[in-house]
Amino acid sequence: MHPPSIHSVLTQLITLTNERDVVALEFALAQALFDLITPVNVDSAKSVVIYRVVDIKKQLFSVVVIGKKPREESLSSPMKQVLTDCFMSGECRAYEQEAEPYSTLYPLKNSTGHTMSVIAIEAPVRDPHLHETIAMLLQIYQNFTGLLNDNEHDTLTGLLNRKTFEYKINKVLAQMQKTSKRMDDKLDRIHFLAIFDIDHFKNVNDEFGHLIGDEVLLLFSQLMTQTFRDRDQLFRFGGEEFVGVFECASSADIQSILDRFRQKVGNFAFPQVGKVTVSAGYTEISAYDASSQLIDRADVALYYAKNNGRNRVCHYEQLIAVGALQENKKEGDIELF
Repeated sequence: MHPPSIHSVLTQLITLTNERDVVALEFALAQALFDLITPVNVDSAKSVVIYRVVDIKKQLFSVVVIGKKPREESLSSPMKQVLTDCFMSGECRAYEQEAEPYSTLYPLKNSTGHTMSVIAIEAPVRDPHLHETIAMLLQIYQNFTGLLNDNEHDTLTGLLNRKTFEYKINKVLAQMQKTSKRMDDKLDRIHFLAIFDIDHFKNVNDEFGHLIGDEVLLLFSQLMTQTFRDRDQLFRFGGEEFVGVFECASSADIQSILDRFRQKVGNFAFPQVGKVTVSAGYTEISAYDASSQLIDRADVALYYAKNNGRNRVCHYEQLIAVGALQENKKEGDIELF
């Protein structure tokens, strides 16, 4: 048994740091660990398993396996317990039971040190040099996700930033295009892009100062994360303007979701400022839209909301349908009526 070579370790680092998406990065880490243990345990059955926590109290985990075919039976009670212990303690655990593969469990932590999932290496990892290499690779992963987080998120609010928007929206569009090309696979979910703008925010800064204004922005972003689902992508575009990308079953659903958020903002008591309202405009995303087209359409709907009473949510396609807006097909311009 030989420790991993410098070349093999550097190869794994190059592969790992080439990813930008967190889920893809996690998968790349598991693949790197699998490749790392392969030359060490050539003759043993092995795999690297990512256990993502679904419900830690109920000991429910989703499983992604790299290597040998995953076992079809459910996790044993002892395995669930050791996974829970690893997740809760943030420390490595060894697992060995009769008729089950020997596993070394490592907590996978985010940039703040919070355990997000557990990676289990189902192969004898008793070599201290290999164990040390794996631990260092996991620390590099944690540091790298911290850099990604800092690069992709707005400093004040913690939401995704404008620079990240193009990458994220293009991934959504690419997936929609892939689905639309499969004749037997219809798009049963509709995607929408919405732009939110805090009404009269300049007055808040002018009357209360920029520190209070920043507090309003922070509280507003927290209301967004509390109201919308984890899978909804939320961005701060700058100033008092925010963007959301949503997936819903129908236009009626998204209208209800956005109106619920608008009402929640209107009912919230902002310290020192009091009542604040928000206007929003949204548009349906088509598979072959350009990101600039989406922003333009949602922005026009937002502009209409701002000029027709504020504190309202307007749907671009609905405004076109009822004649409130008219689209110039040749030039792509919009006229307000």
